[in-house]
Amino acid sequence: MHFASSWTRPGWRFLGAEKQMDSVVHDCENLTQEDIDFLQAVERHLGILADLSRADVLIYCPVNAERAVVVSQARPHSILPIYSESVVQRQVSALEEPAVFRALTESRPGRHERRRDGQRSTPAQGMLIVQTTHPMRRADGSVMAAVSIETNLIERERHHRRSREFQRALARFQEMVLAGALSGVERLTPFAEHDGIVVIDAQHRIKYVSGIATSMYRKLGYTGDLLKWHFEDLVLDDNSVVREAFETGECLEREVSLRDRVWVKKAIPLFSTGEGWRWARRKAADVRWVEGVLITIRDETDARRQEEELRVKQAMIQEIHHRVKNNMQTIASLLRLQARRADSEDVRQALQEGINRILSVAVIHEFLAHQDARVINIRDVGQRILTQFREGVVDREKGIRLDLRGPNIYLPTQSATVCALVINELLQNALEHGYHRHEGGTVTVNLKDDGDQITISVDDDGVGLPADFDLPALTAGNPGDQNSSLGLQIVKTLAQGDLKGSFELHGRDKGVSAVVSFPKQSQGGR
Repeated sequence: MHFASSWTRPGWRFLGAEKQMDSVVHDCENLTQEDIDFLQAVERHLGILADLSRADVLIYCPVNAERAVVVSQARPHSILPIYSESVVQRQVSALEEPAVFRALTESRPGRHERRRDGQRSTPAQGMLIVQTTHPMRRADGSVMAAVSIETNLIERERHHRRSREFQRALARFQEMVLAGALSGVERLTPFAEHDGIVVIDAQHRIKYVSGIATSMYRKLGYTGDLLKWHFEDLVLDDNSVVREAFETGECLEREVSLRDRVWVKKAIPLFSTGEGWRWARRKAADVRWVEGVLITIRDETDARRQEEELRVKQAMIQEIHHRVKNNMQTIASLLRLQARRADSEDVRQALQEGINRILSVAVIHEFLAHQDARVINIRDVGQRILTQFREGVVDREKGIRLDLRGPNIYLPTQSATVCALVINELLQNALEHGYHRHEGGTVTVNLKDDGDQITISVDDDGVGLPADFDLPALTAGNPGDQNSSLGLQIVKTLAQGDLKGSFELHGRDKGVSAVVSFPKQSQGGR
């Protein structure tokens, strides 16, 4: 049984596949399916138990009379955890964990101080810790598992200095968790180090307020001692979540706006123990047994303001990209008008190539203007460039088809811009040189993701490479050199300089394949 869990907003996310869980279950002694179901239910509560207890929590099940195995683990968000890595599936002996074995074999809870040795994965091996163990019993009273709640000695001393009311509330909460009595835990986000805590009794009187919570209420204008107040007297606070917890016996979480503050409040009902440890399975759903509520409060005001500022900045950035795209399209339109008035075919061709380059970069700004993108899908970019070529470059009477093949490939904005220019230049080169004496055909942009390597190739079925073709000579000359190719020079420069890759041209049985390959890692994409 593998219960290793990691929990994140808005709830818990369990790590480990079912096969891993089964592999540990088979090592455990005398566990029935009912036991497993119960332990899995308890595991869903371990995250918040670890946070509020400010401790690591482990569940042990017996393998045999001499060995036990860790089947579940939760590390706290509220303090630095004792275990820096997962210890699930680790087996221990009675000599290594005497308190755990007393809980398993003698059904005895206990408290033990010990020094963690080098066998453990800890942030500071050899640290002194306080270990509290509890047996987990079946309905007939027999023990199925043991829970070990472990914290450092400093945190234990801090806990002893807190009020008895808070200690009683935390103890009651721990009992409820170990009995599987909490309902609605999946609604709760993690408890953090700077969250405030308030405890309210059955008469709705405030019995405990942490220092952090006191400071938070002072920001609302409550400067006096809140102890013994009724929570209904806090008229500036929204206590609907507390009332609902009393009425339903469910764990709840709600975001509330108070004056200029934004709070996230959690309410955890505390049930009367009634008839001892058997109470939970029969009474947990009975709201008549709610004898108090434990409230946690997080001030999200600054976080919400930062989120709003980020949204405003993002909107401004998107607007800038939109305007840049529009300006580039305007420039392209002006150049198109100029090309139509040019007397020389060479001038018209040069202007058209410039227009295509401008529009290929404008494609990137078009994507950024409509999405919050740190990475851009090159396939989408390629499709957009092909559309522009179909509409403005390809002579429909020649019957040339443009295709795109390959998976989605995501790259950062800068790399995506370079790839857009590469695709543009290779398409332009294929159409200009592959079909000037050739009617009909297909130009295909192929994208390939090999994990560490990305390849962009443009394949045509045109006239092919001339017999005296020399790629180094074509890409080494000056832009004004009649024996050089500006487009291929651009591709070579972008491939080698910006993408840290390579550029090659290969003749095929029919046509040419232009290939740009580059390492994904150097692009910083996902």
